[in-house]
Amino acid sequence: MDELHFCPKCGEETLNWDGEKKLSCNQCSFVLYHNCAAAVAVVIRCGNEIMLTKRNQQPGKGKLDLAGGFTDPKESAEEACARELKEELDIEIIPENLKILLTLPNIYRYKDIDYNTLDIFFEYQVDKKFDAKLDISEVSEITWIYENEIDLNEIAFNSQKKFFQKYLNRNQ
Repeated sequence: MDELHFCPKCGEETLNWDGEKKLSCNQCSFVLYHNCAAAVAVVIRCGNEIMLTKRNQQPGKGKLDLAGGFTDPKESAEEACARELKEELDIEIIPENLKILLTLPNIYRYKDIDYNTLDIFFEYQVDKKFDAKLDISEVSEITWIYENEIDLNEIAFNSQKKFFQKYLNRNQ
């Protein structure tokens, strides 16, 4: 955000970034808030195994990830889960069967811009493991891993690492 200097309203080189969440213009009083974006992640469970995806794009290309993504405008978190699972894995879920687990703040760096996100973690139980038809632009493969074998060093995002630290220790 430090690279933005020209006001989109008056065109003057008077745009200032407050270093946290607000761009403002001293000339015309234009203000733009860079608020948190909501993102969802779904733990798909079958018994003691969790389905993880392998990212096929940056950030975190080649690392493990939970299926999910950003919510769209006018979309609930549950609707975002259903849409993202359909887009990434071509699977359909019943949104009412999602169980919310935890929320965590995160910073998602994309094309040299830091986006503050609020990551919302859900759990979805399935009776049997499945293969998925992958959106190869986003996901290179899926893998089913026993929860006690998850290596946090292989997880793409810090918020998911923090989530798994709590999630995997929930019964202790």
